[in-house]
Amino acid sequence: MRIGLRLLFAFFLVLGLALFVVLRVFIEEVKPGTRLAMEDSLVDAANALALVAAPDLKAGTIASGSFAQALSALPSVDPGATIWGFRKSRIDYRITVTDARGIVVFDSRGQDLGKDHSQWNDVLRTLRGEYGARSSGESEYDADRTVMHVAAPVKDGQRIIGVLTVSRPNQTLEPYIQRSRDRILNWSWVLLGLSLAIGLLFTWWIASSLSRLRGYANAVARGERAELPRMGRLSGNTEFADLAQAVERMRLKLEDKAYVENYVHTLTHELKSPLAAIRGAAELLQEPMPEADRERFAGNIQRQTERLQQLIDRLLALADVEQLRQLRKVEPVDLAVLTRELLHTAEPTLRRKNLRLQTTLDEGAMVRGDRFLIAQALQNLLDNAIDFSPQGGALVVAARRVDGLVEWSVRDEGPGVPDYAADRIFDRFYSLPRADTQEKSSGLGLCLVKEVSELHGGALRIDNVADPRGCRASWTLPA
Repeated sequence: MRIGLRLLFAFFLVLGLALFVVLRVFIEEVKPGTRLAMEDSLVDAANALALVAAPDLKAGTIASGSFAQALSALPSVDPGATIWGFRKSRIDYRITVTDARGIVVFDSRGQDLGKDHSQWNDVLRTLRGEYGARSSGESEYDADRTVMHVAAPVKDGQRIIGVLTVSRPNQTLEPYIQRSRDRILNWSWVLLGLSLAIGLLFTWWIASSLSRLRGYANAVARGERAELPRMGRLSGNTEFADLAQAVERMRLKLEDKAYVENYVHTLTHELKSPLAAIRGAAELLQEPMPEADRERFAGNIQRQTERLQQLIDRLLALADVEQLRQLRKVEPVDLAVLTRELLHTAEPTLRRKNLRLQTTLDEGAMVRGDRFLIAQALQNLLDNAIDFSPQGGALVVAARRVDGLVEWSVRDEGPGVPDYAADRIFDRFYSLPRADTQEKSSGLGLCLVKEVSELHGGALRIDNVADPRGCRASWTLPA
């Protein structure tokens, strides 16, 4: 299982457990919390009414006095109140008063007059001087519909002369309890949805950061020119930024070591041939020989020395390009103008080989990049085409705008690339013999062009063509 899915699963497992516990506590506490609030209000009402009922109970006129007259209209009162969307059309209180023996002497609904309530907890505990309350069924036949009874003592001075009980059905609270539960559940779904979005975003952030690091490491492993992914510390990617920098430092150390080892090996191999030629010529020059032979061997030493100089110069240029992760300088470059400059420089060579030059240079063939590096790459492609062109051959150079891109190409009439060399022409130090001299170059030119092309995000191709036979090198760059 991918780390992103594991993180998402773990996130929702923790969230689900936490949400389940919280919801369970909230929902389970709604009903008792609401009933406790109702009991608190009933305590206030009972004690207030007990003070009002005391004079009539003491005078023995509780059933017909001012207290009874004031409450006689209670069952028919319509408050006309709308509470939390529910209309309240009646008073749900029931008020009963017992004497000191627990016998009901007043009932606002007239149901229990004369009954003995002395054994009910609300009356029994209040007569003892304690807090009295109970919750029981409305009747012995309907135990599910409970009523809360809260009592307060009716006193004559410090003496308890009776008990006033205020009752209210618990069922009247159910609409509010149910709405509270519904709201909690609805907001829970909203919380779950928001948590899902946050979890997905968090997982995507972690997974994408790891994916970029993995892609960078894989690109480096394939030997590609990869740019270190940006993971700014300001965005909270501190650990990933540190990890990316650690991977980059490790890559640089490994590349530096491999780079030096590879270059020492290949350079040593490439230096053997010119050094052997120089040493052989130098040894022969120490012996008596005709002047013509002496000049020939001296010229050989000079050519091999120039070859060594060219090899070192190009090797340094290639090493500089290979160490770049991105371009140092980016500016607009007109390939048509640059190509004309390069062709003007190459004019003596073109005349010496009597090459016929054909150009198609679109105006405005603009690209963005490092002008010096682009010039080096084009120079190498142009030199290759000239070197492999036969005496009196044609050279076709073009710079065209094609579908938002700029394609630069050069075509010669040389022998083309042999099949056995097609996969190696961009390898470092690999070179084919020239058609006229059979000499080889340093083998670093096309390697340099490839590195410059990758730095500029371009596409480089070298293909054999027919009619007329030859080779075409094309380099496509973003416009």
